[in-house]
Amino acid sequence: MKLLYALFTGLVFGVGIAVSGMMDPAKVLNFFDVAGSWDPSLAFVMGGALLVTFIGYRIVWRRDAPLFEGRFQVPTSTVLDGKLIGGSALFGIGWGIAGFCPGAAIPALGTGRWEVALFLVSVAGGFVLRRILSDLMNAQVAQ
Repeated sequence: MKLLYALFTGLVFGVGIAVSGMMDPAKVLNFFDVAGSWDPSLAFVMGGALLVTFIGYRIVWRRDAPLFEGRFQVPTSTVLDGKLIGGSALFGIGWGIAGFCPGAAIPALGTGRWEVALFLVSVAGGFVLRRILSDLMNAQVAQ
C-alpha cells in the first residue's frame, strides 16, 4: 500500500508539472528574465503549491503519525551552515542555468528530450562527486 501511495503521489506531481508547463525549461528561464520576456506563471505555480502545502500540513500535523510510517521524520537542526547555504545556492544557480529542477526533470523524461536525460545524469554525477569529496575530506580530518 505504501508503494501504491508513493506512485499515486508521484503521478499527481508529474501531472501537475505537465499541466503547469514547468517541464519546459524556456518557461522557467523566462521567469528569471525580468528585463526581457518575463513570464510570471511560475510564481502562480509556486503560490498554488504553497497554498496546498500550507493547508495539507495543517491537516497532517493533527495526526499522531503518518499513514504508512510509525512516526514523522522531520529535520531537527536549525543551523544554517555552509553546506546548507552552498547547496541551496548551487541548486538555484543550476535551476537558473538549466531551467530544470530535479523534481520537474523526472516527469520531463517522458518528453524524450536528450537535454532532460543529460541534466539528470549531471545531477546524479554531482551527488556522486559530493559523496567522494565528502569522504576524502572526512579521511583527511581523521588523520
